[in-house]
Amino acid sequence: MGNSALKSASVRRVRDALAAAGMGDRIAHLDSSAHSAREAARALGCEVGAIVKSLLFTVGEQPVMALVAGDRQCRTDALPDLLNLPGTARRATADKVRAATGFAIGGVAPIGHPTPLPTVIDAGLGRFKTVYAAAGHPAWVFRTSLDELCHLTGGKVSERVGRS
Repeated sequence: MGNSALKSASVRRVRDALAAAGMGDRIAHLDSSAHSAREAARALGCEVGAIVKSLLFTVGEQPVMALVAGDRQCRTDALPDLLNLPGTARRATADKVRAATGFAIGGVAPIGHPTPLPTVIDAGLGRFKTVYAAAGHPAWVFRTSLDELCHLTGGKVSERVGRS
């Protein structure tokens, strides 16, 4: 399978997950790849904080996801307590990210994973009516909201997961 076929399959998984949730096709292609929140915001013409960073960590052996506003940092020390898991949160390796989410770093979507992941969502995303998350590839995003992210991921919103 070629690289373009992999991109299409990843984006298609996100599109299918949105359709299954009754949210229609909200996926947009950017003029250029956006490997960072700043690049994505520039391409979309929005504030950096309106970009959802999908970050994967492990707590013990359990992969977990933190969805954090693009202008904030993840407080990894809060993850075990927020998810009621024993252990210390550590950034996942690229191989673990791919295994847990099915996506490569740079295009990790908050949805469309092989199995649901324990997820914490930064309450700071609520500052924006519309936020944008990766859609399986650095050049693709989908528009959503904090409430929809909660619905899509089953995630827990917290003031404690993100910091300026």
